[in-house]
Amino acid sequence: MATETQKDHLNNANDNDNSDFLAKPSASCCLYGSLHQGHPRGIFAPVAGVDTYVSLPDPAKANGNIVLYFPDVWGMFTNGLLVMDAFADAGYLVLGVDHFRGLSCLYDHDPVWKHRKDRHDKSNPDFDYEAWKKKHTAFANEAVPRWVKAVQDEYGGPQTKYACVGYCFGAPYVCDALAGDTVTAGAFAHPAFLKEHHFYNLKKPLFLSCAEIDHTFDATRRRAVDILQSEKKKYQLQLFSGVEHGFALRGNMENPYERNRSPGKADAAIRQADCPPSSRALLF
Repeated sequence: MATETQKDHLNNANDNDNSDFLAKPSASCCLYGSLHQGHPRGIFAPVAGVDTYVSLPDPAKANGNIVLYFPDVWGMFTNGLLVMDAFADAGYLVLGVDHFRGLSCLYDHDPVWKHRKDRHDKSNPDFDYEAWKKKHTAFANEAVPRWVKAVQDEYGGPQTKYACVGYCFGAPYVCDALAGDTVTAGAFAHPAFLKEHHFYNLKKPLFLSCAEIDHTFDATRRRAVDILQSEKKKYQLQLFSGVEHGFALRGNMENPYERNRSPGKADAAIRQADCPPSSRALLF
């Protein structure tokens, strides 16, 4: 178990230091996947000066609670928008932050799909993926906290409960939210950019949905689970065999196994937000 001194050291660790990641930074595996079929129904609106996807629940199903969505490196693409719509179908108001400022002409239009169609695409030899990640990580680290606060102020109410979900690049912001007092529960799938302090600092339950084949979160996930266990954190771990990093958002929907592994189609990971404190054991 970490001492207070060790935790202080972990809290002050440089998140740009690649030497001690448990979930490594996004890599070429994060550029792989399939586009899904469907028509997103939400709208885009500025929140704290950041383009935000807003998906409204059916008023007959609305539960009064909010899901915060932190995207992977593909940002606001069709698959992610459909996943947000699926959470809205479960009764939640869903807001997704555009880390990559890929929609508004007022910003530097720069989602990863502008540069690469997939991990094998080398058509833009000048694209520096490492520099791209550093640039957008710096923006997200600054923007996400004020965005979360603005969501509370503009869309929340005294009785609103919050849950959060994140994929790949978005996973650290799930953990950051769970280290505070706003969010009731959170979930991530095939995470990246996670260090030990992200797990030590958790105050709320975490649902981890992981791929067996994952460059960013491979054997290091055992260390993450060790921390969760030793620190008596509330968590649940899913580990799916035979799927790769990106399965939750970019899985092949023609493959029945991959289609049924997508956590975006189930609200179990965030249903915790509706439960009273006395009934919370894990995320279900």
